[in-house]
Amino acid sequence: MKYLLLILTIAVFTSIVLGFVLDVDYTEKLIGFGVAGLFFIVFPLFSYIHWKDKKVEDYMLTKENLDKMRENQKRKK
Repeated sequence: MKYLLLILTIAVFTSIVLGFVLDVDYTEKLIGFGVAGLFFIVFPLFSYIHWKDKKVEDYMLTKENLDKMRENQKRKK
């Protein structure tokens, strides 16, 4: 899955760069497909790969997590 993400990222950035460098009729399409692929395919895949085994509750600002943060601040002082 990580290799697929790497290949897609390289393909998307190549499409964007070629859209700026080449002087053909479909340069706008190359840039557009590159940007769309980046935001609709690469970013969600990246987020899924790096967040699939984590608990979302650990990163939310709930009362319990705020209390833990305050305790850690007091321990450091």
